[in-house]
Parts: sequence; structure tokens; C-alpha cells
Amino acid sequence: MNMFYFIAQHTMVFMIPLMIVALGGLFAEKSGVVNIALEGKMIMGAFTGILFISTFQDRLSGQPILILGLFVALSTGVLVSLFHAYAAINLKANQIISGISINMFAPAFAVYVSRLITGTQNVHFSNQFRIESVPVFGDIPILGPLLFQNTYITTYLGFIILAVSAFVLFKTKFGLRLRACGEHPQAADSVGVSVVKMRYSGVLISGALAGLGGVIYTIPITTVFSGTVSGYGFLALAVLIFGGWRPGRILFAAFFFGLMQTVASSYAAIDFLRELEIPAHFYRMSPFIATLIVLAFTSKNTMAPKAVGQPYDKGGR
Repeated sequence: MNMFYFIAQHTMVFMIPLMIVALGGLFAEKSGVVNIALEGKMIMGAFTGILFISTFQDRLSGQPILILGLFVALSTGVLVSLFHAYAAINLKANQIISGISINMFAPAFAVYVSRLITGTQNVHFSNQFRIESVPVFGDIPILGPLLFQNTYITTYLGFIILAVSAFVLFKTKFGLRLRACGEHPQAADSVGVSVVKMRYSGVLISGALAGLGGVIYTIPITTVFSGTVSGYGFLALAVLIFGGWRPGRILFAAFFFGLMQTVASSYAAIDFLRELEIPAHFYRMSPFIATLIVLAFTSKNTMAPKAVGQPYDKGGR
């Protein structure tokens, strides 16, 4: 049973940031803007959030500094997204090229500024954020060790973001208008919906969630940020596609990839995997092999928003 809890908790460590960042990509693409820049926005959010935590941790520790760090990361993601939104919406630039530019800029910027501030490309922090046991809930049989012991507040934040995202997209006027702009922007415009404003909203929400995801990915697995999130932004795109651009399916897709990442990083601690004597390199590349296989078999059956990636032309049909 202890091994089950170990695998489940480690899966959630990897699953939650994947799910949050994929939901960020969902908002952008539902509005009609391709957001291949999730990786770069994760890096920028992680860099500023972790740098903030590292700088002020001696003055304010524990959960308050983590919450402030998350807010800094969120704000950074929004700021970076402004450039992507302006290029894609106002300038009608190629959205793929705009996203790739951010992906190339982000790690270089993080390493350069880190060297200026700390003298190295690494930003160190102390992980004081793990919750040993949530009062009362941690004592519940099965659910307690599974969800309320050795956990982080970011786990609960992830599920809250999932529920709010599903509600906003499918139960509110804002969500209806956002989806309309990604399916048929001319029709939305004809009834008075501002396609530009809705697409800006989608891209900025996407950046906020990607920035959050950068810190949420980094905190549980390391105490050093070195200018990378190990390709998690690209894995989040795979989760978005595998999840069919729907929040519920994104949850299960994130769980699948989180489980594969757990196998890749913790195989030595899982008895039956260690006894197989399979080379370590195979486990480490298993999440990416799984990505290729899953997308090869499922991408034909998924339906992206019809107008995604298409600059809005008011006179088009």
C-alpha cells in the first residue's frame, strides 16, 4: 500500500503542472490563437517566481512566500503573453513563429539575468513548502495518505483551476464568446463580440496559467532552478491535444503523462521496475516515447477549434 501512495503522490507532482499549463493552452486555442510558447512562458514564470522566493525567503518563509512567488510568476506569464498576443492579433504575424521566438528567448534571458544577479545560472531556494499532514483530513483512511499527506498547496490549487476553467468555458457568457471566436470569429463579431478583446483575454489567461505552472513544476522536484523546465511546456501541448481541447479529458491525459514521468524519474524506488533490470535510459525517455505513440493514434480523432491559428480578418467569411 505504501508503494501505491508513493506512486500516486509522485504522479500528482508531475500531473498538476502539466494540467495547469495545458489548461492555459486551452484558453488561448479556444480563442483562436495557437500557443506553442507554453514552454517559454513556463520558464519565465519559474525564473521570476523562484528568484522572488530565493530573494525574500529569509524575511518571509513558508506558505505566504510561496503564494507571493506564484503571484509573481502569474504576472510574468501575463506580461510575456502581451508580446505574443500583440504579434498574433494586432500584427497578424505567424503564431507559430511568434511562439518559437518566446521559447528561444526565455531560457537565454533566464540564464543571462541569473548570471548577472547570482553569478551563476542557478537560482537556489529552500523548499519549506511541503505539508506533512493536513489537519483532520490527513487522518482519513486511504484518502488521507493519498491526498492530504506529504503534499503541497499547489495540488489543491491545480484542481481548483480545473474546476473553474471548466465552469468558465462552458457555463458562462465569457466562455461562450471565447469559444465562438475560436470557431467562427466572423459570426461572433456580427453579434457584437469583440474578437480582439476575447483573443487577448484567452492569450493572457494562458500566459498566467503557464507562468504558474513553471513554479508549480519546480517547487516539489528540486531546490535549484537552472533556466529550464525540461520540455514540460511541449508535453503540456501533447496533453492538450490528447485531451481533445476539453478540461475533463485534459485531467486524464495529464494523469497519464504524469504517471509516465513518475516511472522515468522514480523507477529505482519502485521495486518491480527495478527488478526488471531495464536500462535507465529507457525509463528516462519513456514519457517522450509515450507522447509520440499516443499522438500518432489519437491526433486524427481530435477536433481543434476551427479558426485556431488563423489571424482574424473582419471581411473574411
